[in-house]
Amino acid sequence: MTARRAPWSLPLLRAPLDRWRERDALLKDGVLALTLTLLSFVPTLSAVGAQIGDLPERPADALGVGLVLAQTLPLAVRRRWPAAALAVVAGAFAAHQALGFATTFASMGLYLALYSAGAHQVRFRRGLAAVASAGYAALAVVLDRLGSPQSLPDYLAFWLVLAAVRTVGSTVRGRRTEEAERRRLAAEAAAAAERARIARELHDVVTHHVTAMVVQADAAQFLLTSAPDRAGESLTAVSDTGRRALTELRYLLGVLEATGESASADLARADRAPAPGRVGDLVEQARRSGQPVEFGEEGERRPRSVDVELAAYRVVQEALTNAMKYAAGRPTRVLLRHGDQHIGIQVTTDGPVAGPVTRAPGPAGGRGLAGLRARVRMLDGELEAGPRPEGGFEVRATIPSEPVQE
Repeated sequence: MTARRAPWSLPLLRAPLDRWRERDALLKDGVLALTLTLLSFVPTLSAVGAQIGDLPERPADALGVGLVLAQTLPLAVRRRWPAAALAVVAGAFAAHQALGFATTFASMGLYLALYSAGAHQVRFRRGLAAVASAGYAALAVVLDRLGSPQSLPDYLAFWLVLAAVRTVGSTVRGRRTEEAERRRLAAEAAAAAERARIARELHDVVTHHVTAMVVQADAAQFLLTSAPDRAGESLTAVSDTGRRALTELRYLLGVLEATGESASADLARADRAPAPGRVGDLVEQARRSGQPVEFGEEGERRPRSVDVELAAYRVVQEALTNAMKYAAGRPTRVLLRHGDQHIGIQVTTDGPVAGPVTRAPGPAGGRGLAGLRARVRMLDGELEAGPRPEGGFEVRATIPSEPVQE
């Protein structure tokens, strides 16, 4: 059995409706006012209008036509100036009833004006409601003095109908305001998350590369006096490290230019994109900085999602940075395990170690190891870091991920 679709969901109607929604509100309200005006002069629709005075009918004349137009044409600005539109329409409706003109479809403009005041009036909403209620009370007194057969319950019932129409407009306005607030909060949360992500990326890039450059520069300074022929190698390593840092920073800064894409996706397109396949570059860079690093892999390397590959890369990068900062010259081992459903990282540095790296990661949301732990947990993985019983420290991470089909 095929489900029936609403007429406006059909492809032939969807495009015109979408174009109509994109039109300026003044144009759409102008079309509404013109349509209501034309319908007001259709005799068969006169019974649909609003009526409260029930006074003896007065023959139609130019004044009656003017009052009809005054109840419809102001709706062209019902969203731009809702209070003014309501004042003109309500005044025309009151005069039309008090003078005893025959009911027309134009009186529906009063309901539309009340709804618009509830839905679109921004300032003095309560004051406008109070003035409108006072005006209606005055109209009821005038109609009673003119001999209207309506009783107090009749006037009260009509007022309740008018109040209900305005309440519907106020409810719509409240829901729109709540939705706008939800969108604003969601946008702020997304922006904060992206700023935190970029801050973590910048921390990882700057800390690692600057640490490597400092170590390499110190080695070059030492070699200038002890082995000048080898000093050039250290200076070349400083230059290469600086170029790589600039490459990664360039792409991170590109994200800040509101490209609309995440830092992970942007970095993944870089010529030297961080990924497990680039971990060898980190190892080589650490070696050129004087850190003895062994690198090994287990299992078959397979392409993973961008977030998983970047997180694995950052774990190794942060661990090597800490090794160069707090255990310079101590043997370090990097091991990647490529499983069918996960990727594992283990970085071990021999002791002695000096510095806060021997402590476990702090609260989620920080940077360095603390930020990495939160990042890995977002991917349903786990990261552990801390001292080894035999000395030194170790970083272990397991990130669940199915291989990506190329």
